[in-house]
Amino acid sequence: MVDGVRQERAEPEEVGPPWHTMSRLARKRAERGQRRRRFAGRLALGTLIVVLLTAAVVGLRLWHTLFGGGDDYSGPGKQDIMIQVHAGDSTTAIGETLHNHGVVATVRAFVNAAHGVAGVTSIQPGFYRTRTEIPAASAVARLVDPNNRVGKLVIPEGRQLDDTTDMKTNVVNPGILTLISRATCVDLDGNKRCVAVDDLRNAAAKSSLIELTVPPWAIEPANELGSDHRRIEGLIAPGTFNVDPTASPVSILAGLIGAGAEEYTRSGLVDTAQSLHLSPYDILVVASLVQQEADMQDFPKVAQVIYNRLHIHHTLEFDSTVNYPLDRREVATTDADRAQKTPWNTYVSPGLPATAICSPGVDALHAAMHPEPGDWLYFVTIDKQGTTLFTKDYQQHLANIELAKHNGVLDSAR
Repeated sequence: MVDGVRQERAEPEEVGPPWHTMSRLARKRAERGQRRRRFAGRLALGTLIVVLLTAAVVGLRLWHTLFGGGDDYSGPGKQDIMIQVHAGDSTTAIGETLHNHGVVATVRAFVNAAHGVAGVTSIQPGFYRTRTEIPAASAVARLVDPNNRVGKLVIPEGRQLDDTTDMKTNVVNPGILTLISRATCVDLDGNKRCVAVDDLRNAAAKSSLIELTVPPWAIEPANELGSDHRRIEGLIAPGTFNVDPTASPVSILAGLIGAGAEEYTRSGLVDTAQSLHLSPYDILVVASLVQQEADMQDFPKVAQVIYNRLHIHHTLEFDSTVNYPLDRREVATTDADRAQKTPWNTYVSPGLPATAICSPGVDALHAAMHPEPGDWLYFVTIDKQGTTLFTKDYQQHLANIELAKHNGVLDSAR
């Protein structure tokens, strides 16, 4: 009795018909059901054991990879390879990359070897040459050695795709395609490999614009040049980039053009073009002219001169557009040069050149988007200090030219 309530033991209830009352067929069916249930139970138990054993093995291997004791390679390694360090990678993340590529025996060995080494925390994102199966300390030393970084590409402001020759000094300035080719050069086990300039030029000329990730606002003008590789001029923005030396020419160009499109979008190019009632591509072309025609302090005024001339349908007459397809840099041009009809020569063709004539920098692009108000139509640099005079009056411009001649300045006049 509990609290006046009598507890009685529950009697088991029979489930289903009594065994002796079942037919032979029913008994066989019941026996088969019992066997299936016993088999299913054993199978589930076996599966659980396999899962637990597998998890234990994987966990043990992961623990050994990350925290394995003194495991480390010795010797000079087996073969040269490249690995990539991504932005934001920690020392452990770099160690994992090295371990996954067979460079170090364990992540822990690399982390321990890197501890306290100057330069480890300042390893930059990019591609690095190293070797498989080398001591962790050797892997650290290779990563902090700048000579082992490959694929670093620096494109200065104002460079064009092709090499150009300074006609005064005969110095050849490497173009963007040459700079890319040099950045892709890597020596693996004594075999030096570079992406050839001709292959890059061919990719620029013959690959589809979609494949090259040309932005929508540049598709139409690029198409107008057909298979001329210069159709992508200006679409690769200046800056520092990491290029995969193992990538194809098309992939390399597509990555750079895509990065340029992102940079131009961040600069406000597309939105500003709408407010100026121009296309983003036209502004990019103007920026390239500004870059080649003026010093930085005069960028906004030169941009305004360009817009003023376009507004009154005055030919631009820039020597930089004459020299562009000739792959040269020269202050003055000849009558014969200026008479050549090319898609870029603004002496013989009205309006803007067919493409940009270089990769404009941030300041030139800003000037093209925000020109300084004024009614100027002409400008000329009058001394070697870079003083440039702007005017609307042509006769005054001629007088300024004479002053430039008197001072020994051979800069082009407008």
